[in-house]
Amino acid sequence: MFVTKARPGVGAGRALRRLGVSDSMVLVALALLCLVALLAPLLSPESTSVPSGSAFLAPGSSGHLLGTDEVGRDVLSRILYGVRASWLSALLVIASGVVIGGTVGLVAGSVGGWVDAALMRLTDAFLALPGPLLAIAVVAALGPSLTHTLVAVMIVWWPFYARIVRGEIRALAVRPFVEAARLAGVSRSRIAFRHLLPGAAASTLVAASLDIGNLVLTLAALSFLGLGAPAPAPELGAMAARGLPNLLEHWWVPVMPGIAVLVLAVIANLAGDALRNLLADR
Repeated sequence: MFVTKARPGVGAGRALRRLGVSDSMVLVALALLCLVALLAPLLSPESTSVPSGSAFLAPGSSGHLLGTDEVGRDVLSRILYGVRASWLSALLVIASGVVIGGTVGLVAGSVGGWVDAALMRLTDAFLALPGPLLAIAVVAALGPSLTHTLVAVMIVWWPFYARIVRGEIRALAVRPFVEAARLAGVSRSRIAFRHLLPGAAASTLVAASLDIGNLVLTLAALSFLGLGAPAPAPELGAMAARGLPNLLEHWWVPVMPGIAVLVLAVIANLAGDALRNLLADR
């Protein structure tokens, strides 16, 4: 009798082939978005800080596809850099939340007892912190900076993932294969990293992908309130806020950055749904 092993990647390939047209298009859009974020310096037609001659508040044209702002800077170039900043910032916060929250949830779920209770009470305490007020306090103490804003958001973002991972670990801990490993004398740390953590990875990944859109909107809102990088840094929320006085006569200055935020959030949410469907089909 011959026993055949499934080749790595076969399950993922079959799942990709079973994806619908809409999910496939969303994943392509996500790939293009990542390329735009990485290649913004190459794609940007103009400088983001130096005015383009004397074309102040000029509408869209062949020289400036999305027009210029009140200083004469190219709106498209600033949006490309703003997309880069928003997307990479969101990924950084998500990654830190998964690492910190995943570690807390793994320890709490696998150890249990008073360690679980203490870590979950700590998680609840951080969940109770109001994110915008904390960001305002951090920026007031350390000064306006994108880094300071990201630190404030990271402080309140990891508990969500701690609860997800802890719940998955607790559910997996009573499964027969974990009990068998425990009876076989496998160490607690090996059980946690070899059997429990991989089982919680899929749900955590889906939650993280669905959370990116929410985080993009949160960072844009904080930037809109002046809690991001100081001017003239190209941040989408700050660009929309500074362009509001020109909304009626020169609408493209505040509207185009807002549309960019909306597109980022929609692509992120749809990509999260596509990833969930992809993992469900495996």
